[in-house]
Amino acid sequence: MENSHSEIHDNLPHKTERTWAMFSHLSALTLFLGIPFANILGPLVMWLIKKDEMPFAADQAKEALNFQISMTIYFLVALLLIFVFIGFILMLAIIVLDLVFLIIACTKANEGILYRYPLTIRLVQ
Repeated sequence: MENSHSEIHDNLPHKTERTWAMFSHLSALTLFLGIPFANILGPLVMWLIKKDEMPFAADQAKEALNFQISMTIYFLVALLLIFVFIGFILMLAIIVLDLVFLIIACTKANEGILYRYPLTIRLVQ
């Protein structure tokens, strides 16, 4: 038996919650303002604010937080590998992957779909 369009729509998180979830992912972009570790602080703040009242937004903020922690670890390792000349290529690849997956996550969150980033170390449970 197929779900009608209205039934599918009824199962989606409310628009406000989807917007908070999307901003949880977008908050990682604050790193490009030159604030060290802002890519981690943005999702962390969003998770702490919404963890008790909006389950979908909290889940996506936690997912963004774990992904940004993982990307930061990968970036720091690539930074160390600059001395063997592969670090520059790895750093560029990490930045591109971070942006691509972040855009995908924002789109999915806005659609009300739980998104799981690949390459993520899930430290925050």
